[in-house]
Amino acid sequence: MSARTTPVVDAGLIALLRADLTAADFTLDGVAERLGPVASAALHREQALPALLATDGAQDACGVLIRLFTLGRPVPTRALASALPTLGLDGARALGLVAGGGAGEPAEPADGWGSATCDLRPYADDAHEWWVASDLSEVSTGQALPEDHVLGIGGASTTLASWTIRRPARRALDLGVGSGVQALHLSSHCDSIVATDISERALAFAAFTAALAGVDLDLRQGDLLEPVAGESFSLVVSNPPFVITPRTDDVPLYEYRDGGRAGDAIVRALVRQVGSVLEPGGVAQFLGNWEVPAGRTWRDVWSDWLDEQARDGVALDAWVVQRDSQDPAEYAELWSRDGGSLPGSPEHSRMYAAWLADFASRGVETVGFGVVTLQRPETDRATWRSLDEAPGAVAAPMGPAVDAGLRARTWLAEHSDDEVLAVAWSCAPDVTEERHGRPGADDPSVILVRQGGGLRRVVRAGTVLAAYLGVADGTLTARAALDAIAGLLGLDEGEVRAEIVPQLRDLVADGLLQ
Repeated sequence: MSARTTPVVDAGLIALLRADLTAADFTLDGVAERLGPVASAALHREQALPALLATDGAQDACGVLIRLFTLGRPVPTRALASALPTLGLDGARALGLVAGGGAGEPAEPADGWGSATCDLRPYADDAHEWWVASDLSEVSTGQALPEDHVLGIGGASTTLASWTIRRPARRALDLGVGSGVQALHLSSHCDSIVATDISERALAFAAFTAALAGVDLDLRQGDLLEPVAGESFSLVVSNPPFVITPRTDDVPLYEYRDGGRAGDAIVRALVRQVGSVLEPGGVAQFLGNWEVPAGRTWRDVWSDWLDEQARDGVALDAWVVQRDSQDPAEYAELWSRDGGSLPGSPEHSRMYAAWLADFASRGVETVGFGVVTLQRPETDRATWRSLDEAPGAVAAPMGPAVDAGLRARTWLAEHSDDEVLAVAWSCAPDVTEERHGRPGADDPSVILVRQGGGLRRVVRAGTVLAAYLGVADGTLTARAALDAIAGLLGLDEGEVRAEIVPQLRDLVADGLLQ
């Protein structure tokens, strides 16, 4: 069987496979224990050698399955049959998971070799154990990826899963389903899931991943929102093919990362169009890259996009968090290496040059990366925007903080400053304070308020704000507390409120005040 086939959905055989994988402890914890901490950590860095050494000559079921499906190495068919005793070799071949091992195969070892035709590895959340099927990785094959490669579990997919809110949802859409990672997570809190992809090959892998997990998906092929036009969803998630790619023959157009459009047009189109499929109160979350031309900031770019959205489509609340930025050369180095070409090779140099020329043609100075959360208002009110930077570590998972942040920002949009002052706010349990001063000084010169979770914000607090946070325990309304502080410091009450209310709104939005 060719390594470019896709797995077959056969409910009976998949049930046998599931039983064998479970019995072998081919799970996240089982694999980590079998490999040990060093080999496990190396494999997460896409360094296979320690894991290969740890599974060399493996006879135990978990070790055989790691070597076969995770590392992409042939295993003796006798060992494979022992590792899959219920499914058997014939069942594994019928599912399209294994090639070789039949009559007439080379007799070394005596019963021949079995080779994986796809990557199959464990995946989990706090309550579920799953497996994800995808194409064999570059680490496994040692070759550059084909353009229709279906990506497995990667950094982008786990980032999106971490940031996604987990409210119960009536109907969800996984836009660009790939191998099915996001759909697995959605199955834990959504009544029904539609999953789309432009790649027929990706849909085949997603179907197998879902069947192995016992998850029902409505799978549809098509570009962006075309397959769901006229429908509505409570939640839309997308890890779209957002990589900015030159439209030139010098750069392979990988389906999993390139949407076939110039520049950042695919993310821009998603921003403009996604409101059309959100029901009132519905939320869309996705990852993206955006170009920042010389002389502009990333916030300028996003302000333009959101203005276009409000003018041409459905006006949405927007919370955009930029997590990283790169200059054109850094970006070119990252993505010209991603497909498997080696730095310094003629192929790599051609791609590198093509990226630099593409960015130069549009005057791009930096490229931003981040997480986008859009919400369709339930009522006829003005929308809100938060454009934040969070380049460092954040809470994991971030979904609960995003959910709380959406609710807080929506409440703030619907309430006046007087209503904010009427609340007896409390500092969140994860908020701490640092005071810095010159040696021997009576008073601190800098007061920093730190958030332990969420975006891990650090706020420099002035005297009045620090005083307020010191008494914000849910007892006094903000108005009463600020008026008392103004009296103690001999300040005008109105001026104090005017200064502090915007700061209170920021702290409430990000969860430092509750």
